[in-house]
Amino acid sequence: HGPSAGGKMEGPDVNMQSIERDHRGDMVGRWTDLDYVLMRDGPSAGPGFEPGEDTKSVLMDVMHVLVLGAGGLGCELLKDLALSGFKKIDVIDMDTIDLSNLNRQFLFRPHDIGKPKAIIAAERVMERVEGVTVTPHYCRIEDKDDDWFEQFHIIIMGLDSLEARSYMNAVACSFLRFEADGTPDQSTIKPLIDGGTEGWKGHARVILPGVTPCFQCTMWLFPPQTTYPLCTLAETPRNAAHCIEYAHLIQWGNERPNEEFDADDPEHMKWIYENAMRRAEAFGIEGVTLYHTMGVVKNIIPAIPSTNAIIAGQCALEALKMATMCAKGLDNFMMYNGSDGVYTHAVAYEKDPDCPMCSPGVAMELPKESTLSDVIDAIVKKFEDTVALPSISTSNGTNLYMRGVLEEATRDNLTRKMSELLGEEHGGGEKLDGLIIVNDKKLKGPLRIRLSLA
Repeated sequence: HGPSAGGKMEGPDVNMQSIERDHRGDMVGRWTDLDYVLMRDGPSAGPGFEPGEDTKSVLMDVMHVLVLGAGGLGCELLKDLALSGFKKIDVIDMDTIDLSNLNRQFLFRPHDIGKPKAIIAAERVMERVEGVTVTPHYCRIEDKDDDWFEQFHIIIMGLDSLEARSYMNAVACSFLRFEADGTPDQSTIKPLIDGGTEGWKGHARVILPGVTPCFQCTMWLFPPQTTYPLCTLAETPRNAAHCIEYAHLIQWGNERPNEEFDADDPEHMKWIYENAMRRAEAFGIEGVTLYHTMGVVKNIIPAIPSTNAIIAGQCALEALKMATMCAKGLDNFMMYNGSDGVYTHAVAYEKDPDCPMCSPGVAMELPKESTLSDVIDAIVKKFEDTVALPSISTSNGTNLYMRGVLEEATRDNLTRKMSELLGEEHGGGEKLDGLIIVNDKKLKGPLRIRLSLA
């Protein structure tokens, strides 16, 4: 723009009022690229896809998406979702912005250091993408009641720990209910999309509890963290990591026994680095740096921005397909490796039929003479991490043993044979199968057990 008569430069928004807008307030033509996908049919369309304005309205006016995490993956996810037509997004993150985040978490700036990631990420996306509403939640995911998560149509996980993923998997599976024949009630399925990155590697997966493997079904996919034998650290260190872990695990306790090590304390980290350096020099080992010390102590794997972008893009694409059925969804796991060229692979992993989280029932076999008390003891022993004081009922809602105010009314059942409580026809002598429901304060949802008495 040239200068006006008054000598001032005209602003770029002089003609903004003349821009034609649609009924949502978007500029006409703003979503042309998305219209190519949603307004016409095609050979790659998913089952039940109906091109047209109604499908576009479901995406933009109805779908409510939750993003867990506003870090490297979360920033990319928020940007991709907003630019893909999702207009109602919530984001949860408990962390604040650190200087080390700025090289890859592009929604943040130096003056944002110390501020909550969720709040700043939401503000940045809404500044750049007109019409989207991003609601931030600066808290832990555990701070929200389970029922709060039920309002979202899709939950996308950009988390960095197995514990947080397991927690959200349990929450989603707690909503799942089954029909009498053991098939999942479609209306109770809470879709999860999980993304994860580790250096040059990453994965995206779709979890439909009761239909595809849940997170618990495939815990074996995640290798255990690297550990070092203490004898190696103390006697024959062979690399920089051994020297760092010696200072961390052995030397700190010997020299500062009354002080708890804090990996986020710069003075503590500097002490580990300096002592690791001295040990490395004594054994002629190279490679101990402050950055490497932080990586070993905190188990940090360098984050690669391009890996975050690729995995977040795949997760956002799966969310778009899930919301509109414009294309067939991922079945059900995609892995990416960019360490040597670019390699991707999709695989359909199988559900664990005895998964305590998402299966119609976990198989358990006990002697036919077992009492209800015997069954409860067996359940507590089998699920000692998740069941402590269970209440037991049948699949048709009959209370066999309840805690609390109903405990006295159901106490006599403890000494009764389970075969009687399940309604065995006397004189049969055959194997008896029955479905029982277990509830416990430690469980996110009911635990279904397919009980066989033989």
